[in-house]
Amino acid sequence: MSWFNKKKMNEKDFNNEEILEEILDENESENADFEPETPKQQVKSMRETELENRLKEETMRREAAEAKLVGVQAKFEEIKMQMERETQEMRGRMQKTLEDRAKQGQFNFLTTLLPVLDNLNLAIDHAEKDSSLEHLLGGVKGTARSFEQALLSVGVEAVPSVGAEFNPEFHEAIDMIETDAENDGRITAEYSRGYKFGDRLLRPARVQVGKALAQTAGE
Repeated sequence: MSWFNKKKMNEKDFNNEEILEEILDENESENADFEPETPKQQVKSMRETELENRLKEETMRREAAEAKLVGVQAKFEEIKMQMERETQEMRGRMQKTLEDRAKQGQFNFLTTLLPVLDNLNLAIDHAEKDSSLEHLLGGVKGTARSFEQALLSVGVEAVPSVGAEFNPEFHEAIDMIETDAENDGRITAEYSRGYKFGDRLLRPARVQVGKALAQTAGE
């Protein structure tokens, strides 16, 4: 081989070596940029994936709970409105029932008063035909009895007075009179009759009360 050919081959080999070195350098540079995942990085990735899945599940559960809560709230509002409507209707029915009962009570009372008016008119007719005091007094007494009967029919009773023990809950003492010891503290006269309706006092009886002579002398 001639010197020229040998030199040419050496130059060619030198060029191939330079190319090979460049390729190796590029591979090393790429390998330096790309680092394989370590086991720690792989574990971290699995942990992140697990947390993401748990977060998704928790989000889904929360959304389902919120949707259920909205449904329960809507049902509650519906039941509340229904109960308010039924309560209002019941209150209206009770009010109407009470009004009907009150009107019926008034109707019944007025019905019982009509005979009183009839007796009063009869007393007037008799007094016009016979002006004697006896007939006039009889007519007035009959009217008073019929009126008291009408009051009794609706539960109004007269308060016992003359001969009864004085009771400040039912009697109002207008004056006092001297009496024997037996009638001390007893009602001796009635100025106006008292009435009670059931257990309630409509008005007290205005009365005169006896007081024993011995107590009066001592004072």
